[in-house]
Amino acid sequence: MEWLLAIRFDFDTVGDFLFDPIILRAMRQTLYIALLAMVLGVGLGVVLAVMRDSRNPIVSAPAGVYVWFWRATPVILQLLMVYFGLRQLIDEDIFRDNWTRFRAAVVTFGLNEAAYMAEIVRGGIQSVEAGQMDAAKSLGMTNMQALRRIILPQAFRVMIPPTGNEFIAMLKNTSVAFAIGVVELLNAARIQAAANFRPMELYTVAAFWYLVLVSIFSLGQAELERVMAVSERERPETLLSRAMAIVGTRRGV
Repeated sequence: MEWLLAIRFDFDTVGDFLFDPIILRAMRQTLYIALLAMVLGVGLGVVLAVMRDSRNPIVSAPAGVYVWFWRATPVILQLLMVYFGLRQLIDEDIFRDNWTRFRAAVVTFGLNEAAYMAEIVRGGIQSVEAGQMDAAKSLGMTNMQALRRIILPQAFRVMIPPTGNEFIAMLKNTSVAFAIGVVELLNAARIQAAANFRPMELYTVAAFWYLVLVSIFSLGQAELERVMAVSERERPETLLSRAMAIVGTRRGV
């Protein structure tokens, strides 16, 4: 029992910093970076997925190279290249003044996430029956119209779980933004720990808020999956069956 008495953990320090404005501001910074980067990643990922599925090598090859590069290099290296590297290459005051650490972090995490989302979206598209595209074309839709109206809405159901997991991973990965000086949640805790010589207490505060954020979004993801599952069970017919019924009616006429 003597070793328990030797533990020096100050719960008062945890209480003092749990709702400290510096920590809360850093937590919001973490959340903003993750949300903005995820929006960028999902949007660009859809474009890359469509490009990779193209039969034209001029379109698919650049998308493949993009995915290969951003998945094969460490995100911390990407941060250093995007922030410090671009500031060196683009020697313009207007760029340097506007290329902030926050913006560099959002862009880097978004570009990195796009490579992973491209594979998730591509997997979702490939999970939809090939006949759905044929049925859509028989109704006079173009490839893009069929993709937007028929394929992607169905692929979305398959994409929800991995996309939610990617966002949760994004929340935690924002901690590496300390490499370019972004004061996100973990970096703020580290700075305060260095000033107060209470690393375990401050890292406990950071862990608490990471757990809160991840738990909230995990519950949201589970609820969204439940709603989508219910709507899927209640849907009386598939898009393919409706399309084929329309085609059959037209041919009958």
